[in-house]
Amino acid sequence: MRKSVPILAGLACVVLLSGCGKRGFDRARPDEFAVARQAPLVIPPDYALVPPQPGAARPQDNATTAQTLDALFGSNTQRSAAENGVLNQAGGDNADAGIRSAVGDPDTNVVDKGATTRDIVAAPESDGQDAKASATK
Repeated sequence: MRKSVPILAGLACVVLLSGCGKRGFDRARPDEFAVARQAPLVIPPDYALVPPQPGAARPQDNATTAQTLDALFGSNTQRSAAENGVLNQAGGDNADAGIRSAVGDPDTNVVDKGATTRDIVAAPESDGQDAKASATK
């Protein structure tokens, strides 16, 4: 009886684990590239294209540079009537044109936001590992 218990336990494990196995793989699956037809290659209709000159600036780079300068310093695009109305109500016609250049000037007057803001601005840069927060009641 003692010898039959390990044998029966081993057979039970073999029977239970045989359900986990898969016999063979189904290799008759559809080809993902055969699902859709690819369009034939076509020559572009513009035959006036010329190859770029070596060392010339790329047109894509100029567009990105212009977009960056417009975002930083404003662009000369015309604004709509609604946008002009909002800007006039907000006092946009009184704004200094060179304000972006004068922000870092030591003579610029700033509003005191309190000790907490001063502490945050004066805090050394870190990865936040030592950050602590406390709630006061």
